[in-house]
Amino acid sequence: MYTITGHHHISMLSKNAKQNNHFYRHILGLRRVKLTVNQDDPSMYHLFYGDTTGSPGTELSFFEMPFIGRTHRGTNAITQIGLLVPSEESLIYWQQRFKSFDVKHEEITTYANRPALHFEDEEGLRMILLAANGEVLEHWQRWEQSPVPLEHQILGMGSVEMTVKRLDKLANILKLFNYKEINRTENEAIFQSIEGQVFGEIVIKELDGPSEKPGCGSIHHLAIRVRNDEELTYWDARVKERGFQTSGIVDRYYFKSLYFRESNGILFEIATDGPGFTIDGDIATLGEKLDLPPFLEERRAEIEAHLQPIEEE
Repeated sequence: MYTITGHHHISMLSKNAKQNNHFYRHILGLRRVKLTVNQDDPSMYHLFYGDTTGSPGTELSFFEMPFIGRTHRGTNAITQIGLLVPSEESLIYWQQRFKSFDVKHEEITTYANRPALHFEDEEGLRMILLAANGEVLEHWQRWEQSPVPLEHQILGMGSVEMTVKRLDKLANILKLFNYKEINRTENEAIFQSIEGQVFGEIVIKELDGPSEKPGCGSIHHLAIRVRNDEELTYWDARVKERGFQTSGIVDRYYFKSLYFRESNGILFEIATDGPGFTIDGDIATLGEKLDLPPFLEERRAEIEAHLQPIEEE
């Protein structure tokens, strides 16, 4: 039986790639591991941040869409991203760091039974730092040039929150992928792809009301991890057997994927671990120049002419 090994990446919408680049590199201390474009619309940037190599489970991904409006929050959406830090002491460090950079944040509290610090980026994307307390993603690689000290660096993705009108509909999809339900209350359930590991944890909250209208700072989709093409093909068949349409397998060059929406409208991607971001670059210079998949390379001059520089002056 195949298992989902955790989160692969999560993708958001940004109005301003330059501002986004500054926040995630210089405030959160993540490495920009890939500077590329949306393969379906090469006029927009697609930025990836993560650990040294952008390991699966560490990747935050952003599409730049300069003309989008603000997010109108509501239900039937992915509503918060948990990011793991080493300890409760790390939360204190981050609280002080957020104050010094004037980042919107709350007091230290708890979330999904862990010490937590809620914060937002400049576009209103909601995130939570969670104390890992000993849990480390096995392939996480520290970023030596991060402005954040090693003992407080972000370790990867933790709990991802989804707010939906029909909790059980979403729960049934997660059970299809062999997620384990580890906690349930009247309006909330917590699932883990591998029991006992927060790196694949999904928190479902049930909420009636208007659906979210996406804009800058909204979450587009969550990608979950499979090891290889064989597993991806298997899950494509299983999702279709359940009556959902899929995109079919799409070669994204850095990984292969398929996409589908569950009954509440949450968009899932299933993505392979490899080949990874070093397929067209070496580790030392990842993310420093515009990389294009081979099928877009012949359009490089046209694509570069339409992109605005995002580096710091």
